Amino acid sequence: MVNEEWYPPRRRYWKDATQKEQDIPGDLWVKCTDCGTMLYRKEFEKELRVCRKCGYHFRLNAWERIAITVDEGTVIEYHDNLEAADPLDFPDYKDKVRKAQATTLLKDAAVVVQAEIEGYPLVMAVTDSTFMMGSMNSVVGEKITRAMEMGIEKRLPVLAISGSGGGARMHEGLLSLMQMAKTSGGAARLRKFGIPYIVLLTNPSMAGVQASFASLGDVIIAEPGALIGFTGPRVIEQTLKIKLPPDFQSSEFQLAHGMLDAVVPRSALRATLAQLLEFFNG
Repeated sequence: MVNEEWYPPRRRYWKDATQKEQDIPGDLWVKCTDCGTMLYRKEFEKELRVCRKCGYHFRLNAWERIAITVDEGTVIEYHDNLEAADPLDFPDYKDKVRKAQATTLLKDAAVVVQAEIEGYPLVMAVTDSTFMMGSMNSVVGEKITRAMEMGIEKRLPVLAISGSGGGARMHEGLLSLMQMAKTSGGAARLRKFGIPYIVLLTNPSMAGVQASFASLGDVIIAEPGALIGFTGPRVIEQTLKIKLPPDFQSSEFQLAHGMLDAVVPRSALRATLAQLLEFFNG
């Protein structure tokens, strides 16, 4: 169950990008955006925001994801003061960042923490789709790379959780694009120093994120039904004038084609991650 009581005070917010049009008195019920089933809010929370009928996994923001993954009371946040610059003086970029900060209470689209899962310590970097669709900019790339460097320094496994569908943030130009190379270099250093690197892909994990750190883990797992790829299916169909399979770029499609090691439902993720950490700790 998602427990907001131990969030850092400035992180206590309730935002679900899939429920923007929800208008139900008292907020007692949630309508599944996939199958339309009405879900009782308390039961929905207990089931970690997964539809009990169709298994659709609703999106979680970064702190909600951390809350259901790690041991309570073990979280230490790092690098939370980093904010985006505006090197290109891009029109309205500063306003968009300020609006995203006010909505999410994050400084940018990534959170880095040290925590424990079933007593096993690790470093986590989580991207948040509620902040400008989790797009990668200089701050996101820097925080993920710092998380990797922290793993090397402290000899701790690194877990990257991707919830980024926005690719490289065009507002920062090449400074955003170079984060692909920087985070990829960080992953290479983890391998060089023998530090385990686990990646969890959630919906969506697309574009530059998927073309860099999100596809370089020693173990790569994903939640069911997550959209995973580089260019979205609609763009591919419109550009190439072809009809794609219904499940194209889904977690299950990627698993069948050798791009993932496992597809794990949210209810089993914590136990699966603990098992991996136990293995790497052996």
